[in-house]
Amino acid sequence: MTGQKIKVSYYNPRDYSSDTKKRIDDRPYGGGPGMVMRAEPILKAWQKAVGRKKNHGKIKTFIMSPRGEVFNQAKAKSYAAKYEHIVLICGRYEGIDDRVRQILKAEEISVGEYVLTGGELPALTIIDAVARNIPGVLGTFESLEDERDTNGQSFTRPEVLKYKSKEYSVPAVLVNGDHKAIDAWRSGKSR
Repeated sequence: MTGQKIKVSYYNPRDYSSDTKKRIDDRPYGGGPGMVMRAEPILKAWQKAVGRKKNHGKIKTFIMSPRGEVFNQAKAKSYAAKYEHIVLICGRYEGIDDRVRQILKAEEISVGEYVLTGGELPALTIIDAVARNIPGVLGTFESLEDERDTNGQSFTRPEVLKYKSKEYSVPAVLVNGDHKAIDAWRSGKSR
């Protein structure tokens, strides 16, 4: 697989359920609303995901959870550099049997201070943020926004855009050819 920088695989816990109806949830001990995802199907799916990987020290397991530590760019860079394999466990319902976290020594991680219906969208966010920090995934290293000065504004052709009887021009500094002035403008130092 020449040129492959990342590989994403998906393991559905229902495929590892011993229940004849492939159920993966049950009522919570102690009562309360909703259902909790059972440990066994998740543990079996995790085992399939990590398989016989030789270097378990380079595997990190996270459980998507609004209670977890908030994911950020520094973590994305760290995970890209530190781990060869990342397993992201996505909960649903009222969460996952906590024994999964204990057994796998998994960390709970969140993508923000809000609650979603499941962990799939946070997992995709983490995959994208980590992947772009792997050398060669982006076209050039300069594409990493946190590695360059930018004021967040970008422009392309045409130089003058006509929209609904109005004209919108590219800032003059970007078309004058003075690269020092352009760099100063991009870093916000010229405003």
